[in-house]
Amino acid sequence: MRALVKITLTLIAVGALAFTATAGTLEDVKARGELRCVVSTGIAGFAYPDSGGTWRGFDIDFCRATAAAILGDASRFKAVTSTGKTRFTKLNSGEGDVLWRNTTITFSRDVNIKLTFVGVNYYDGQGFMVKKSLGVKSALDLDGASVCIQSGTTTELNLADYFRTNNMKYEAVVYEQNSEVRPSYLSGRCDVYTTDASGLAATRSTFPNPGSHMILPEIISKEPLGPATRQGDDQWADIIRWVYNATVTAEEKGITSANVNSMKSANDPEIKRLLGTEGNLGAELGLSKDWAYQIIKQVGNYGEIFERNIGTNTPIGLARGLNDLWTRGGLQYSPPFR
Repeated sequence: MRALVKITLTLIAVGALAFTATAGTLEDVKARGELRCVVSTGIAGFAYPDSGGTWRGFDIDFCRATAAAILGDASRFKAVTSTGKTRFTKLNSGEGDVLWRNTTITFSRDVNIKLTFVGVNYYDGQGFMVKKSLGVKSALDLDGASVCIQSGTTTELNLADYFRTNNMKYEAVVYEQNSEVRPSYLSGRCDVYTTDASGLAATRSTFPNPGSHMILPEIISKEPLGPATRQGDDQWADIIRWVYNATVTAEEKGITSANVNSMKSANDPEIKRLLGTEGNLGAELGLSKDWAYQIIKQVGNYGEIFERNIGTNTPIGLARGLNDLWTRGGLQYSPPFR
C-alpha cells in the first residue's frame, strides 16, 4: 500500500512538473517584459521592417495587440523572423511565444505538428499571378508553365493537386523565402507565381510596374490563416484567442482607437465587460481589467488594423470581402464577451 501511494505521488509530481514546463508562457512573457512573436521574413502589408527598422503590418499589429493586452505596451514585442520551413520549429522550440504569421490552419499542422490554432484572422485562398504580356486569362491556360513557389507551405500540394485534376503539367521552381521568389519571377525564371491571393497582391505592390501583372480569377483552395500557440498551454491559447476576438467585437460594437475612452460610459453591458468597467474577464485570463481597452486604444479594432495595412486605400489594395464582419456579409465573427 505504501509503495502504491509513493508511485501515485510520484506520478502526480511528474504531471505537475510537465504542466509547469508547458503552461508558463504568460509568466515567461511577463517576467521577460517582452513578447516574442514569430512572423515572416517580410511580406508587404503583413509583416515588414520600414526604412527605420520598425516592424509594421497586419500580422505585426496582432503582435502589438497581444503585447498591449499582456504588458500594457504595444511596442514591447520582438519580431522572430521565420521561413515557411522554420516557423513551427521556432514556435515549438520556445524561441517564439506565439505565431502571428499568415499560416494556414490544416489537419496535419493541428494534429501532427502539435499546434493549437485559436481563430481565423484572415480568410484567403491560393491564386496565380502572371505578367500581362504572357497573354494568359485563366489558370486553365497554364499547361506546361514554370511556376515559382515557396517551400514549406500548403502552396506546393495545392499546386500539384490542381494541375493533376485538370490534366496539366508544370515545372516547379522552388525557393525557401518570398524575397527569393520575387526577383526570380520578375527576371522571367518562371512564368507564374503562386501563393495565397493576399500574398500575391502584397508582392505585386512592390513591383516597379504593378499594373503590368495580373492575378488570375481562379482561387484554387481554402486558406484560413490564423495564429497558433504550442499545445499544452490552454491559458496562453485562451489569451491569444480572445485578443483576436476583442478586435472583432470592438468593430462590431463601433469601438475605435479614437472613441474608446468615451465608449467606457456606454450602456451596453458587453461593451462594459469588454473594456473592463464591469465584470472580471481580465482576471480570468490572468490579465489586467483593461487588457482589451489597451488593445483598442493602442492598436485599434479589426477593421482599423485591416484598412491601415492592407485595405483598399493602401498599395496592397485588398477589399474586405470574406474578412468583413458577419453583419456585412463576411465571415469575421466573435463569440460573445460574457
